[in-house]
Amino acid sequence: MKDWDDLRFFLAVARNGTVSGAAQELGVNHSTVSRRINAYEKENAVRLFERLPSGYVMTQAAENIYQYALDIEERTRAVERELFGRDARLQGRLCITAFHGLANRFLLPHLQRFREQYPEIDLELYVTTELRDLGAREADIAIRGTPRPPEHLVGKNVANFARGIYSSVKYQARGLRRQEVIIWRDEPQMPDWVVSHFPDARVALRADDITSIRTAVKEGLGLARMPCWVADTEPDLLRLNLDVEPSEWGLWVLIHADLRTTARVRVCRDFLIEALSTHKDLIEGRLSTYL
Repeated sequence: MKDWDDLRFFLAVARNGTVSGAAQELGVNHSTVSRRINAYEKENAVRLFERLPSGYVMTQAAENIYQYALDIEERTRAVERELFGRDARLQGRLCITAFHGLANRFLLPHLQRFREQYPEIDLELYVTTELRDLGAREADIAIRGTPRPPEHLVGKNVANFARGIYSSVKYQARGLRRQEVIIWRDEPQMPDWVVSHFPDARVALRADDITSIRTAVKEGLGLARMPCWVADTEPDLLRLNLDVEPSEWGLWVLIHADLRTTARVRVCRDFLIEALSTHKDLIEGRLSTYL
């Protein structure tokens, strides 16, 4: 392959199995991916993929070069991280990734202060429910909830997540004899907190979004276990004085180990740790209002 871009397009299609998936990964349109793959195959007189109704499947020729391509990709990324890691300027692009709840509640209120301190750093915010690959420079700093970060990332555990079982004024007004609960949609059976405290409860709602669960509790649909930082910001919710198994997850500010000496990464990491630490009492459940 004469160009690293050939590898990028080849690997994207190989990983995703579809042109559309590769286009999304690379941030280009569908036709660009098809054109680049067709041109590479023609240039080298080799067929890399079988075009099937279900997607693109690697041929034996593609299987033979796949691991070599992965090795070159990792070496290229290592070079990029090494160069970026030696950047001493407090200016240029800096991407932070966080999922939407954390970004809106804990991150955005502080970013104007960071901009005032470092006006030449161009911030990007990648808000997503997916984990971004810091090794591939999909982001430079991750604000991530995790029980244990990967070994290639370094950072600080800002706070440990606490959780509780929550009710609401509207739910209490219903005066139910048999409790009703709200659980996650992918829970096939009653979770431990329901079995321990409400063994005869029935499910009022299954949901797959924590904001929706919080709203459902507020509207009186049922009881739910939620992170304290989600529930304690809603004045109509009340935490029940019940024991809940501690969460193993913490709130981490993480960077790739190769970027520890990059000036703008370092100052932003330190700023985020300080800013997020101001919310530690909320995250760790010390601001709960109990029923």
